[in-house]
Amino acid sequence: MNYPSRLIEDAVGEISRLPGIGKKTALRLALHLLKRDEQQTTSLADAIVNMRTKTTYCVKCHNIADDQLCNVCSNRNRDHSIICVVVDTRDVLAIEATSQYRGLYHVLGGIISPLEGIGPSDLNIESLLDRTMQREGEDQVQEVILALSPTMEGDTTAFYLQKKLKTIGVRVSTIARGVPIGGDLEYADEITLGRSIVSRVAYD
Repeated sequence: MNYPSRLIEDAVGEISRLPGIGKKTALRLALHLLKRDEQQTTSLADAIVNMRTKTTYCVKCHNIADDQLCNVCSNRNRDHSIICVVVDTRDVLAIEATSQYRGLYHVLGGIISPLEGIGPSDLNIESLLDRTMQREGEDQVQEVILALSPTMEGDTTAFYLQKKLKTIGVRVSTIARGVPIGGDLEYADEITLGRSIVSRVAYD
């Protein structure tokens, strides 16, 4: 494609590096930004630069943060006796969107995957164990919820964590797995349906 400007071509090249964005979409976005008020474009650029240079990670749970502690860990209105273990920040956002959980989080930063060369030492597991070992004070952990995807790697990670946490004496639970609301049984795979039967609850 022949671009009318080298500057446009450079912008399209950088934008198209983003996931899910091809050259055509990148060109459309670049031309859109070019038509907008200069201040709006500058504000966008500043926001991206600030995000990249000033964003840090919570020293306690490893979630994305602006300061040493994220807004969840620093919130004394949260239940500090429960920790929900997730893979990354996207999982935190998904759970927070439900407004059903008021405890803390712990971001592993990945899952155990021998095929990809990722072992327990590559994840934020030791800091999780340190948090659960604290047996005194108001931040004493009573329960750890394993909110990991039901994949082979996710189950391997959950099994490893369960073994480690069991030695500490903290209660370990996992999120329920079953047929989604609005789903038909005939379309559910055998594993999901089987887990739904095994993990059945009392009908209220």
